[in-house]
Amino acid sequence: MSYVAVYSVASPDTPNKVLTHYEDIAATLAEHGVRFERWQPVPIEKGATDAQLIAAYQAQIQALGYADARVLKVTEDHLQKAEVRAGFLAERRYSEDTVRFIIAGQGLFSLHIGDYVYAVRCEKNDLLVIPAGMAHWIDMGENPHFVTLRLCNTAEECTPEFTEDDIASRFPGLDD
Repeated sequence: MSYVAVYSVASPDTPNKVLTHYEDIAATLAEHGVRFERWQPVPIEKGATDAQLIAAYQAQIQALGYADARVLKVTEDHLQKAEVRAGFLAERRYSEDTVRFIIAGQGLFSLHIGDYVYAVRCEKNDLLVIPAGMAHWIDMGENPHFVTLRLCNTAEECTPEFTEDDIASRFPGLDD
């Protein structure tokens, strides 16, 4: 189930509120310029290649207007899953919107907005668009099942700028 948990930076152990209804999640995030949607599932063959996954969602990708689409797959059998997870736990910003569509599995996207952290658990068919410049990190969990589309205007613009803040270590992760 998708949700958003809102934490004060001063009290990372207990959320101020947790929202589980789609409309509440979308409205709360929209107040900060974050877009949260659910796409209709499309038929995908088991074992589909990255190119087939992108092709399956080509109409939605084109409607959003992004030129570069990449697939990120991190599953339990990924040889470097711990390293990949650790890399995404570092707080970062991008010079353009961060667009993620969850094809399979789940991820926890934590958005650092002023004195609050909005932890957004996204699952299959969820689209999250994080505005350019917004600090955030992603947790795939200790035993990840995370297949996502990453959309950008160009591959170069999808390069993160790390904040060097260890804030992610103070907040609950996907498995907590």
